[in-house]
Amino acid sequence: MKIVIATDAWRPQVNGVVHTLERMTRAATPWGAEFAFVTPRGFSTLPLPTYPDIRLALATAQAVGKQIEGSGADHVHIATEGPIGWAARSHCLSRGRLFTTSYHTRFPEYISARTLVPEAWTYAALRGFHAPAARVMAPTPSIRDELSGRGFARVTVWTRGVDHALFRPRPGAALDLPRPIFLYVGRVALEKNLEALLNLDLPGSTVVVGEGPARQSLRQRFPCAHFLGAKFGEDLARIYASADVFVFPSRTDTFGIVLIEALASGLPVAAFPVTGPVDVIGDSGAGVLNEDLREACLAALDIPRQTARTHSLKFTWAESARQFLQHVEASRTERRAAG
Repeated sequence: MKIVIATDAWRPQVNGVVHTLERMTRAATPWGAEFAFVTPRGFSTLPLPTYPDIRLALATAQAVGKQIEGSGADHVHIATEGPIGWAARSHCLSRGRLFTTSYHTRFPEYISARTLVPEAWTYAALRGFHAPAARVMAPTPSIRDELSGRGFARVTVWTRGVDHALFRPRPGAALDLPRPIFLYVGRVALEKNLEALLNLDLPGSTVVVGEGPARQSLRQRFPCAHFLGAKFGEDLARIYASADVFVFPSRTDTFGIVLIEALASGLPVAAFPVTGPVDVIGDSGAGVLNEDLREACLAALDIPRQTARTHSLKFTWAESARQFLQHVEASRTERRAAG
């Protein structure tokens, strides 16, 4: 089966959507799946207001539809709700083509945090966007249930994975800093709630890895924290393995792939008891979830690194690919049965 994925998130962006699509499609090839992508490449783009690092494609339904039909794909999956996604949706509806969608990002909360637009308005728009989809793939059971409660239909779970060969416990220390080391990895932006970590009175060192629009201002306001910029591959893996606790202050992430990268590296997690950490950590004992983030950070120091590593082994890209393909096939089977 050949599947075309329409996505507004693509390289050079560095985020969970891009990472998920790249790793899942790679893991799906043993099942005989082939993939093509419709991305912002080849289109003129404009910077996203308040977030210029993300550029939005000036894509029409006709142009996107031409790429979809030219791919020879058997199925269309729309990964994002941006211009590419809307254009792909319009094309599929005009042709009567079956398509599935996925929900990766809490845009209503992000938009509300940056503007005066009420969350309810954005959720209404997203509900309309996903309504014609044969399946809406959500990253966790909590997000599935939340979306279903908001009136979204046919919501299923599509999990995430981690590269256990890259992210693993390692000897030696990549970080020569006073211990314990409390680490954050991810986008440095308002919606990530980094101030909840940076304002904590913690022993040792606080390290922030990542880029984003808030990095410069946070670095000026919190000079005692160590801002290392973006890191990738082996460099990032060594940093994970060198820290003592991974701190995840976000209250709005739908999953948080960095959580399982940290766990795979033998790093216990401290986080708020919200969607994402609740689904990934749960009652595994691999992290501490507490509304008092400082208390969670200090308690996580007592968690054995092997406990974190062992829990991470349940998250694989092979399982992610299996779920994705299962949802696609189920939607196609239902279409055939309906005639």
